[in-house]
Amino acid sequence: MQKTLLVMAAGMGSRYGGNKQIDGMGPHNEILMMYSVFDAMKAGFDKVVFVIKRDFETMFREKFGDMISKKIRVEYVFQDMNDVPARCSVPAERTKPLGTVQAILAARNIIHEPFAVVNADDYYGVSAFATMADHLEKLRDSRHSCMVGYYLKNTVSEHGHVTRGVCDVDESGRLSSIKETYKITLFPDGTIRDTATDPAGVPLNPDGLVSMNFFGFTPWIFKKAEENFAAFLKGLPEGELKAEYVLPTLVDQLMHEEKMPVDVLSTDAVWFGVTYKEDKPYVQAELKKMHDEGVYPETLF
Repeated sequence: MQKTLLVMAAGMGSRYGGNKQIDGMGPHNEILMMYSVFDAMKAGFDKVVFVIKRDFETMFREKFGDMISKKIRVEYVFQDMNDVPARCSVPAERTKPLGTVQAILAARNIIHEPFAVVNADDYYGVSAFATMADHLEKLRDSRHSCMVGYYLKNTVSEHGHVTRGVCDVDESGRLSSIKETYKITLFPDGTIRDTATDPAGVPLNPDGLVSMNFFGFTPWIFKKAEENFAAFLKGLPEGELKAEYVLPTLVDQLMHEEKMPVDVLSTDAVWFGVTYKEDKPYVQAELKKMHDEGVYPETLF
């Protein structure tokens, strides 16, 4: 069965202070998404689709895309601010992207097989891709979906707040709720709290699972995503310039509105990523360690 990896690489990286998607992290200046593609290929994925900004295409191809296209089928789609459902519009003065749901919708016309979604600026781990590839083969019907979950305590940054999809899982191992939670902060006493509405923070379970946007879907998701994206846009207050429609919100809605089952996949993989510039040295050290230990060859491509 054909399987596609969809890499969302059109974000702005405002907290990072630059375009972290193409900032070298590996010992030979590899960028993080190179590891995702390498691991996906090893797990049996046949195609990779990159969601990028249109004015980023030439640089992206030269730095990365042309290199890996010799190893795997590569396609590009563009996240365009004005790519919205019929009878919807975006304020002309808006500059902030509309979110990860719009990002995956950019690929709605070229993905016709089960696919996995990842962020470009996260490292997900070798075994996570193997687990995802195996489970995509087991999706029983068009609504059936899955998600790789990671422990919250392993996804925070000591350099500032992060956004995560905080998950609840039922006794059968399926997702029962997921909430995009902003301003999750690691406090000096080691506690992790949601500080979005209260500076003192609401305590979160450090051993609870969170989504890092590593989802597995069938193409069924595109029609429902477009419908819900339209409802989101039509419900925005006039003049709203920052609200985004994100994958965890869509998934939670479809679980409750469409009875979409979402299997939570267990993995021994360790996630890491870069939200802030200060996160970079740790990521670089971890990647070098894996190259030194033989998890990855000296050069990926």
